[in-house]
Amino acid sequence: MDSMNLSAELAHEPALASDFVLSGRVLRPLSLSLDQLRAYESVLASPFDLRCFTTNRYIRRVGRYRGVRLTDLIAEAGLRNEAPGDFKRMVFVAGAWDGYAVTFSWHELFNTPVGEHALIAYECDGEPLSAEEGAPILFSGADIMAAPRHVKRLARIDVQVLRPL
Repeated sequence: MDSMNLSAELAHEPALASDFVLSGRVLRPLSLSLDQLRAYESVLASPFDLRCFTTNRYIRRVGRYRGVRLTDLIAEAGLRNEAPGDFKRMVFVAGAWDGYAVTFSWHELFNTPVGEHALIAYECDGEPLSAEEGAPILFSGADIMAAPRHVKRLARIDVQVLRPL
């Protein structure tokens, strides 16, 4: 990677381990701390059982997360729609500090109930979550099995447009 590309990449890195970045094919990249997330309109999720996807093993009961809808943050950042229909081919790749990554499609977030229940949590059962407890946490409350898209220590969400086949 040349120094110009490296500088551009570093410009979109979170400042602290509790910050995360929303960048890629957006008009206004966002870099948000936990305190900044708390300033947004929040939603409260229902408690759920966290279970391993491959074994269905019970991990733990998770209380009521409070957080910001992912779709609200995407709307604030604005999507770059450079060619007709680009938004329909958009994917949102969410990555944690440890390298764990999950995806959402534009259709899931803006054309199904998943979008109403995908949030970035900063609180659980009325108590603030710290970076040591995994905040910010990306969570998809509409998923049948919550663990695969339960992303602790969210670092970034990169918006990409898939190329047509």
